[in-house]
Amino acid sequence: MPIRRPGNALPFLLLGAFRALIDELHRQLADQGHPQLQPAHGFALQMISRGGSITDLGRRLGVTKQAAHKTVIGLESLGYAQRRPSSTDRRRTDVVLTERGAEALALSGAVLNQLRDEWASRVGEDRMRVLEDVLERASEEDGMDRILGWLGS
Repeated sequence: MPIRRPGNALPFLLLGAFRALIDELHRQLADQGHPQLQPAHGFALQMISRGGSITDLGRRLGVTKQAAHKTVIGLESLGYAQRRPSSTDRRRTDVVLTERGAEALALSGAVLNQLRDEWASRVGEDRMRVLEDVLERASEEDGMDRILGWLGS
């Protein structure tokens, strides 16, 4: 009978796997022309791609409007996002991805697909699907929507 790990091991196993994926993602992004992107930028780029204002971004990330504004300024300085007047409300400023931001987001998706396939080749496709199914069922929600507001808490 296999030895059962203590419950406190699970969060660290999940976090270690997450960290391994994200570290390799950022190594490859740096190699492909995006050396200044940081893990937190990825979350922000995902949320900016959904459209909306700085206030919307802050709500999605679970941070204040001021913190979201600071994030946008940083992404603007790196060429990944820009502010523009809203087409529906003169009082509002929307945040959008630049071409470079959209490229980085697409590249991130491609790299993460590649990393997923590499993991599957190490553990077997069947075991990888089981892992994905178990994680999906255990979390009971979309991973991105569930974690984002929590990160800023």
